[in-house]
Amino acid sequence: MTSIPLHDITGLVICGGRGTRMGGVDKGLQGHGGIPLALQALQRLRPQVGSLLVNANRNLDAYQALAGPTVPVFTDALPDHPGPLAGWLAALDHCSTPYLATVPCDTPNFPADLVARLASALMRDDADIAVAATSDAGSVQLQPVFCLMKTSLQPALLQYLHAGQRQIQRWVQQQRCTVEHFDNANAFFNINTAADLQHLSSVAAST
Repeated sequence: MTSIPLHDITGLVICGGRGTRMGGVDKGLQGHGGIPLALQALQRLRPQVGSLLVNANRNLDAYQALAGPTVPVFTDALPDHPGPLAGWLAALDHCSTPYLATVPCDTPNFPADLVARLASALMRDDADIAVAATSDAGSVQLQPVFCLMKTSLQPALLQYLHAGQRQIQRWVQQQRCTVEHFDNANAFFNINTAADLQHLSSVAAST
């Protein structure tokens, strides 16, 4: 049970990237174990939140079929695929709850308690956004696309993007941010190339 009621949290699966390092394919629709990556992310996030959203910029009908008729599917709020922040901004327009939890479509093994732990951290530290982090050779590696934010951050995000800024970590760190550390870095293994997709099975076995 989270420190924030589930019905107050909307979950967002981000599927709007260009897939450049995979030859321009739509990553969320690539299959692993016979199941599209986006559907795996949706299934993993669904029990952690009260409602779901999907951000995609291509193949909207395919994503709608995966998500189901009750899950809104929408494009970026800004043109030219400027990155995850544009998906966040669009999601905040569609979000009717006080909190938004976000995950990318290309990391299907993210922790099953991700949102609960981010919610506890956010409440514990009286923050506006909680971000996941792992350790790499003793240094902290932020995973900023895995976050829980107050939807009241929408004006700050809009201002940042309209100023031409795109770096997600910089915006996150400008807010009242707290970090929640996860021990299993493999849970955040993400798919950027066809080789990564082939490697996912061995990573999944250790999560």
